[in-house]
Amino acid sequence: MNKYFLKYPESTLLKVRKLRGNMTEVERKLWSLLRHNQLGVHFRRQVPFGSYILDFFCFQAKLVIELDGSQHYFTTEGLDSDSKMDIYLQNAGLSILRFNNKEFLRNPAGVLQVIYDTIHKNLLINNSNMTPPYPPL
Repeated sequence: MNKYFLKYPESTLLKVRKLRGNMTEVERKLWSLLRHNQLGVHFRRQVPFGSYILDFFCFQAKLVIELDGSQHYFTTEGLDSDSKMDIYLQNAGLSILRFNNKEFLRNPAGVLQVIYDTIHKNLLINNSNMTPPYPPL
């Protein structure tokens, strides 16, 4: 997977810094549930990966979480872009979970359960000695 972590041009790094500093309300809420190893694994925000910037990434569980606004679901361009990204990430051996902003706001506990279950499954598949210590609330 190391070939995907390249030396990035300064313009990409500036974009990452800007995204990290300007969280949406939905990103802030999800980040409050993921940070500080609350699910037993470490997540990072706005991670450059190949030509993409990932919303949330857990290297240990090989998991990417994308929070998407309506432009991703209601435009052909958004759907095509997401599809290309998903194929790229899957070819790199990663799992991708995509959640609509409204879906997360309506049912944060349900979204968190899906994330937890995927982490657990991925750790087992990857023969990791790590297991999440507890299910989310």
